Amino acid sequence: MFTLVLASCSTIKIAYNNAASVGYWWLDGYVDFNEAQTLQLRADLARLHAWHRATELPQYIELLQQMEQLAPADIGPEQVCAIAQEMRRHLGTLMAQIEPAAAALAMTLTPEQLQGLERKYTKTDARYRKEWLSATPAKQLEKRYKQWLERTEMIYGRLDGAQKDRLRTQVARSGFDARISYEERLRRQQDALQTLRQITQARLPEGEARDLVHGYLERTLDSPNPAYRAYQQALLQEDCRSVALTHNSTTPVQRDTAVQRLRTYERDLVQLAVQQP
Repeated sequence: MFTLVLASCSTIKIAYNNAASVGYWWLDGYVDFNEAQTLQLRADLARLHAWHRATELPQYIELLQQMEQLAPADIGPEQVCAIAQEMRRHLGTLMAQIEPAAAALAMTLTPEQLQGLERKYTKTDARYRKEWLSATPAKQLEKRYKQWLERTEMIYGRLDGAQKDRLRTQVARSGFDARISYEERLRRQQDALQTLRQITQARLPEGEARDLVHGYLERTLDSPNPAYRAYQQALLQEDCRSVALTHNSTTPVQRDTAVQRLRTYERDLVQLAVQQP
């Protein structure tokens, strides 16, 4: 039922506790920060992590509790979408929290770093094209089916043959289009580069830089392309229906497994929320 919003694993506590460090290394792989930028970014990420632990984790715990209550019974697509929309709200909150530090960092970037960022985008785009655009429809279907199956079994345990066949059929009927997703990916990358160049070349004051970063983050969350927004919304509704259908096909034993695993995630988050960084 909960594959749209839960992508956890047995190492959740280790992963969360190291999120700031992992986030730094991931960002550094795109920009290659200098010493001063590294010190500032690490400090900003540590503050963001502390805020998230204190403010957001308790709300995630409440959401998990809601999911546990839903798990034993059949559900409708609207209930799944309500959970997904709540997670989207949290993403917006996180973006707002990131905004000041992102603007301050953007003001320090050099032309060479932006060129490096552009090269990194080119490299990752080539990998995306190889994995998706160059793949046959049959291979794309198999890849997406395996992704859905892995996430579903992570919650419910092993699916039987009929359940797997039903899941494969749902994936095959999906309106997912790798090329549409790729075009939006390119739009976001060009938007990022244009925003960063505008900030650095004009040497904007912090307030104006933050306004530009705010606009970029908003366009990342809500694409300015109406066709893409419609496509994204259609996929969400489709996924909500698929999650509900899959959940409603599960056995009492599988639903009990889902409840127990959700409770495990909840216990992990409770421990993380009170743990000192």
